[in-house]
Amino acid sequence: MVEGNQEPARRLPRAERREQILAAATEAFARNGFAATGLDEIATEAGITRVILYRHFDSKTDLYQAVLDRMCTRLEAHVEEPVGGFTDASVDGLLAAAAESPAGFRLLFQHAVREPEFKERIEKFRADTTAAAHQQISAFVPDPALARWAAQLAPVAAIEAVIAWLDAGQPDPQRAGDRVRQVVMGVITAAATDVRCTLPAP
Repeated sequence: MVEGNQEPARRLPRAERREQILAAATEAFARNGFAATGLDEIATEAGITRVILYRHFDSKTDLYQAVLDRMCTRLEAHVEEPVGGFTDASVDGLLAAAAESPAGFRLLFQHAVREPEFKERIEKFRADTTAAAHQQISAFVPDPALARWAAQLAPVAAIEAVIAWLDAGQPDPQRAGDRVRQVVMGVITAAATDVRCTLPAP
């Protein structure tokens, strides 16, 4: 689903207009980044005037924060438990949120951490995710250092697997959850077992 479709600036209920602006801003920020995206560009993409945009948001920072809040709310609606739990439901929820708003998912997990004004919030989100993963993984990985390694890597692997799935055009959606879970289990297995692997020769 592509967000931010233009439409005439007809009179809309306030909540609907706000959602229209947030959808357009999500696409614009994900495409160009925070610094390179102007409010005029977002207003144009939303099919409204800058005056109307300012009736809803005081600044570009305020708007970017609202975009992140919107994606976090969407993620929470799909993932009831912490993402780091990596249950079937949590992985399926990640995929559902990503499919519902690819730009929002990329913005939250790829772009926002590079924006100085929002880095602290995203780093806290990642720390919470790592802590949730560690609580589960430490039950399977007896070595404390390897458990910490896997807990830090597994959420990154899951999120990057979802983003790669988006980039590939969302192939085989019915089995996408199983594929992401296999990626996560690969990390946990690597930490839990004494493995010696040799990559295939080119």
